[in-house]
Amino acid sequence: MTEAAGDPIRVVIVDDDALVRTALAMILRDDAGIELAGEADDGQAGLDLVARVAPDVVLLDIRMPRLDGLEALSRLMSRPAPPKVIVLTTFDADDYVLRALRDGASGFLLKHTPPAEIVAAVHKVAAGDHMLSPSVTAQLIARLRETDPEPRRALDAQALTGTLTDREREVAIAVGEGKANAQIAAELYLSMATVKAHVSRIMVKFAATNRVQIANRLHDAGLL
Repeated sequence: MTEAAGDPIRVVIVDDDALVRTALAMILRDDAGIELAGEADDGQAGLDLVARVAPDVVLLDIRMPRLDGLEALSRLMSRPAPPKVIVLTTFDADDYVLRALRDGASGFLLKHTPPAEIVAAVHKVAAGDHMLSPSVTAQLIARLRETDPEPRRALDAQALTGTLTDREREVAIAVGEGKANAQIAAELYLSMATVKAHVSRIMVKFAATNRVQIANRLHDAGLL
């Protein structure tokens, strides 16, 4: 679900820690462009709440009673017109991140992420972008580098990167290095709109659904 132009982004918080929910609610309420649509204290309650209030974005914890966040995410993504989901957790293990992204999460942030970055992430994913904590991106890239790509995968990746223009290749490599759109725009002297357009075209050419998959393709092609 996507909010209409000018409407606030409706957000649901799903976390079993009452203190975390309170802190997140305070952060979100400070932004005039965000409306807190509700809170839930476990995965099943979160699914029920989302069904009732139809939010644009869900901030979703991983470890919760009754139904954990990863299973809740999978069920959310199976629904028609699912909300955007940001997994927000204290656990940055690779397996959690990879499963969350595979199952359709638009973001993965650690709970110690500064408030301003959490708010920015809500706006980004609501607009169709993806958001990962820099430390999470770095871990995933490091994991990709631990093993050499299989020959066929490398050839396929090289064929895909061969479809990029020179500028798209520059943007793709910057994305693969974990840089945000604003940083890419500043470094390459491009507007944000141009960067977003390049990223969208790269995703189409790579058949990718998120920025980590772009990094994966580049690594397989030997460009990272």
